[in-house]
Amino acid sequence: MLEAIFTAAIRAGTPLLYATLGEIFAERSGVLNLGLEGLMLVGALAGFVGSYVTSSVWFGVLLALLVGGMLAFLYAFLTVTLRVNQVVAGLALTMLGMGLSGYYGQSFIGKTAPQFSPVPVPLLSKIPFVGDVLFYHDPLVYLAYILVPLSWFYIFKTRFGMNLRAVGEDPKAADAVGINVFKTRYIYVTFGGMLTSLGGAYLSLAYTSMWIENMSAGRGWIAVALVIFSAWDPLRALLASYLFGGVASLQLRIQAMGSAISPHLLMMLPYALTIAVLSFISSEGVRRRIGAPVALMKPYSREEREY
Repeated sequence: MLEAIFTAAIRAGTPLLYATLGEIFAERSGVLNLGLEGLMLVGALAGFVGSYVTSSVWFGVLLALLVGGMLAFLYAFLTVTLRVNQVVAGLALTMLGMGLSGYYGQSFIGKTAPQFSPVPVPLLSKIPFVGDVLFYHDPLVYLAYILVPLSWFYIFKTRFGMNLRAVGEDPKAADAVGINVFKTRYIYVTFGGMLTSLGGAYLSLAYTSMWIENMSAGRGWIAVALVIFSAWDPLRALLASYLFGGVASLQLRIQAMGSAISPHLLMMLPYALTIAVLSFISSEGVRRRIGAPVALMKPYSREEREY
């Protein structure tokens, strides 16, 4: 039973991990994106449609990345160029994603498409307990394993990562030394949206083999909170995502055993958690104490030059 719970935690935590990593990149540049739920839904639908039409799961992944990148680029235009309130724009993106996926996904409800199958890692999958838990999964899980250390190294050990953090901490100083703040934010908000959509595609191409309306079930909101719990660190995001995935898996097993916990209460928890977290970080002092980027949620304007 313990092995099954840990294995389920990896599967349940992987879409959260993709969305959390994507949001870490966006927030490190100073842009808060509350549209993760909408991006995950659009990514899930795009991934399913691509796999269903072409019978290729990888084409579904590429389509999800493309659609997610386009929507994230639109969000960057609203928040970086037009300087629209990031909370309002993020909520609008969520509603847009929910509307688009609900409308265009109606004809795909109940259908099935090719999905990723588990691919055991040679030798490592033979290790007792650890092999079955960590190394008997589909390729998207292994890709998440690789992205975590790469993201950490990129953010904290490379010049490009230093530029990213500089833009999120003090965009005026970054601009003064020649870093293009607007370009940087566009790049990482778009890249973050692509990773989030990939998390959605995981739901329809690996977690299940079908499209279900609103199948993200609040995972986008949970990812927003996990970014803060992980202190904007990809390595901590790995632990936070799989820990939450384990709790969710254990929770389902408890329900299956006849628990009296209301499913409606459980559905409410992601939204309540996000509200609590956003309320918590609304204070400037609190954000500084927990290590949030100083310029997070603050639009930047170069008054001396035209963008």
